[in-house]
Amino acid sequence: MEEGTKSKKTVFVGGLGEDMDEAIIYETFSTFGDIIEVQLPSAVVDPNRQNEPKHRGYAFVTFGSPADAQDAIDNMDMNELKGRILKVNLARPMKGPVQPMGNRAVWESEEWLKEHVKPLAQSGGVKGRYASEEGDEVDGKPQDDNTMEE
Repeated sequence: MEEGTKSKKTVFVGGLGEDMDEAIIYETFSTFGDIIEVQLPSAVVDPNRQNEPKHRGYAFVTFGSPADAQDAIDNMDMNELKGRILKVNLARPMKGPVQPMGNRAVWESEEWLKEHVKPLAQSGGVKGRYASEEGDEVDGKPQDDNTMEE
């Protein structure tokens, strides 16, 4: 299946309460057509905290056809489900490349570090700075004599 076609069949459902699960979403939205998949992204759960939410408050429902997805949007957007007002629209693909590391900083990757970071002595870091202040050599290379005379 082509990715653009799938996105026109998938709707975003926002504003879900904590008591919602995939079965309730499936039951509610199945009246608009055949459902291929219901995704309810889970929140990061810390077993030490019992009062954290179980999911992120939104879901994605993939229908068998774009017409069914549009029917769900037309009928459920700004409607109430279990006391919560839902926001229902076409799901949009994520912007930018999907990062396999998730939300980690790029410099936490060993590959990025090997490619972009120099050893401290070569980068003019602390060792290089002190050596140049003293007029010493760093790694056998003479440093500029920019020292202040006392």
